[in-house]
Amino acid sequence: MFNGFISIDKPPSITAHDCVSRLRKLLKQKKIGHGGTLDPMATGVLPIAVGNATRLLRFLPEGKAYDAKIRFGLVTNTDDITGEVISDRPCPKLTLSEIQKLLPLFQGKITQRPPAFSAIQVNGKRLYDLARRGEISESDIPMRSVEITEIRILNWTEGEYPELDVAIACGSGTYIRSIARDLGEKLGYGATLSSLRRTYSNGFNLDKSLTFEQIAEFLKSSNLEVLAPDHGLHFLPVVSLNEDETKRWCMGQAIAIPDNFSNLGAENIYLRMCDQSQNFLGVSEVVEAGMQPIVVLHPIN
Repeated sequence: MFNGFISIDKPPSITAHDCVSRLRKLLKQKKIGHGGTLDPMATGVLPIAVGNATRLLRFLPEGKAYDAKIRFGLVTNTDDITGEVISDRPCPKLTLSEIQKLLPLFQGKITQRPPAFSAIQVNGKRLYDLARRGEISESDIPMRSVEITEIRILNWTEGEYPELDVAIACGSGTYIRSIARDLGEKLGYGATLSSLRRTYSNGFNLDKSLTFEQIAEFLKSSNLEVLAPDHGLHFLPVVSLNEDETKRWCMGQAIAIPDNFSNLGAENIYLRMCDQSQNFLGVSEVVEAGMQPIVVLHPIN
């Protein structure tokens, strides 16, 4: 039985739910969940919680990073290359300098319209279901506020349909497809996302991600090691409990906040709890009574 996190390097053409199903079969475990969706076309980091670590998914930090390729001159109904082409306008004279002038408009806190083919719900129905049936228009799609902390140019390829490679760091809920679409609209040629690879997600990096083939090989040799349950939680302040406090906390009792934690701000409402040997115990919420256990991984009966 595995307990911890596995960062999957998601292959193309499958969903996050497909990844969970495939991992359940490989590990022969049912208790598995993922930390955020990733479009079927996209590849890269998909955090997966296994066993008791599924209880920690909601505490993972915000933030994602992508390497994206944007193709200009094409517009599709899905805002990526997998969709139906609805506008085809070659633009061989488009220059990188024209694009560079517009990129600052897409950084910081911005408002964007999600793609029509997305999992957002409107009146209890998924947008992609409404879009497939032709029951949604642009005006029906709710705008959302997102934060983009960086857009860095990686490469520029000229041609009939020039392509821009960019690295994007952003907050959760950001649609890279929308950035591609909106950038193309502002240039007057249209654009669509031609590839997307997530390099970071919620505390997990690509360098620690495994393909399904690698996982299968590790399982054959009994060498699969999952990441620790608190792998993505190191941004949380850590509190070490003595033996008596550990017993009481694991039994569900709130423990007084140590004096050196008396100035906790509103952003530190959760704490990572460890025993004297720095073994991870679970997560506390800061309440008036002290450090109240809300996830105890090793309860004492």
